[in-house]
Amino acid sequence: MYYFYSPEGFAPYQWGLERDVSYAYMPYNLFYYGDYIRILPYTSIPQSYEVQMKADERGSWTPFSWVEKYAYAFSGPYNKAEVALTFDDGPDLEFTPKILDKLKQHNVKATFFLLGENAEKFPNVVKRIANEGHVIGNHTYSHPNLAKVNDAEYRNQIIKTEEILNRLAGYAPKFIRPPYGEILEDQLKWATEQNFMIVQWSVDTVDWKGVSADTITNNVLGNSFPGSVILQHSTPGGHLQGSVEALDKIIPQLKTKGARFVTLPSMFQTSKERK
Repeated sequence: MYYFYSPEGFAPYQWGLERDVSYAYMPYNLFYYGDYIRILPYTSIPQSYEVQMKADERGSWTPFSWVEKYAYAFSGPYNKAEVALTFDDGPDLEFTPKILDKLKQHNVKATFFLLGENAEKFPNVVKRIANEGHVIGNHTYSHPNLAKVNDAEYRNQIIKTEEILNRLAGYAPKFIRPPYGEILEDQLKWATEQNFMIVQWSVDTVDWKGVSADTITNNVLGNSFPGSVILQHSTPGGHLQGSVEALDKIIPQLKTKGARFVTLPSMFQTSKERK
């Protein structure tokens, strides 16, 4: 596991190359950090660095080069010892409250990407998420594959959910996560023009498969790096008790290594609200 503050001052970029972990990506977001990236003291960093993976390893992932043109990211800046916990598909009445209890216990704030249809069903849970200081993001209304819908349906999925979340949480969320990580470039361009930001993830817990807390913990601890955006879920898919219990191990162990837990607006130095 990577020490976020290494005694040798080991650069995260160098660590990523030496680990050769394909799903760590080493992405950077030139839309927000272009000026910083260009003055980094690492002479070996190419301006269009992109981890090369086989097509079957990439799966549904969109091109990393889009982070150079749009408000789009897989991870935060890797010069900061920060990680972000994110939870998709909520809310519900079973696992979302358990996750909120754990986060309160550990004094950590997270980002929740909510479905509009679930927010309508469980408005009090949405309000609890907001009232406890967590950030709410837009995960569409009904979880379609956005790459397979037309422009009108895509925009309706986003705007309809925004209206629901604005009414319940008190603000229109800036952050969007597309279901399955699927989005088309024209859709991304529209979102950027409308002052949204699309954030994917860089560490996938695969908790929706109902895996154990130990499996999730080992996955996160073994693959997190500065700027990691960790994907979990707050509504099944599968049974999520392992994901809930893993928080008792993930949070203190990453803190011990020097990591700070932040929300996505803090990580990307922007507002939680689309203005």
